[in-house]
Amino acid sequence: MNHWFNTSLTTEQFWQALEQTLIMVGVSFFIGSLLGLLLGILLLITRPGSFWQKPWLYKILNPIINIVRSLPFIILLVAIIPFTRLLVGTSIGTRAAIVPLVLYIAPYIARLIENSLLSVSHGIIEAAQAMGASNWQIIRYFILPEAKSSIILSLTTATIGLVGATAMAGAVGGGGIGDLALNYGYQRFDNVAMVLTVIALIIIVQLIQSIGNWLATRAHKG
Repeated sequence: MNHWFNTSLTTEQFWQALEQTLIMVGVSFFIGSLLGLLLGILLLITRPGSFWQKPWLYKILNPIINIVRSLPFIILLVAIIPFTRLLVGTSIGTRAAIVPLVLYIAPYIARLIENSLLSVSHGIIEAAQAMGASNWQIIRYFILPEAKSSIILSLTTATIGLVGATAMAGAVGGGGIGDLALNYGYQRFDNVAMVLTVIALIIIVQLIQSIGNWLATRAHKG
């Protein structure tokens, strides 16, 4: 029984791993959201039948996003190691993990954003066109505000998926909670480290979901 509570993990190591996870999630989410929002809007407006339809561009973007999304994160992580090393000068550590995390989450967010934007009534777009709004004005002042609540929930879902991906980044020395769980909880059979890791991830996910739900409710009422 006493062996179960033994641990070689220090408080400093735990907080450092938690900080690394939050950095990976924060930076990759910020960059991935910008790319995902842009791609999501492009998927919406270039699709056949849209108000700025460009079938040739849609036929390029759509399969590329599907291909990247179909790759499990751990495979993507390993597959782009040369690109990661070229971009940031290393293939291990928190900074290196951000590169595959961005490439992983951006297409996922793009698809979620596209679905959110598609939920906007076509009548709103027609009304905007009747008022003489430009394509940019239709997106900025009509589609995005109307889909705000759905977009927030989509980004919340993406962020939670990102937390899970950062945990897997530990498998290749990406740092963070996942690295802690692997090196201490799995390789050293450190039960305390494993439990702390699970609890930390549960708390992070619950906080993200609660904040996302609250923001979405406010956006819907607004």
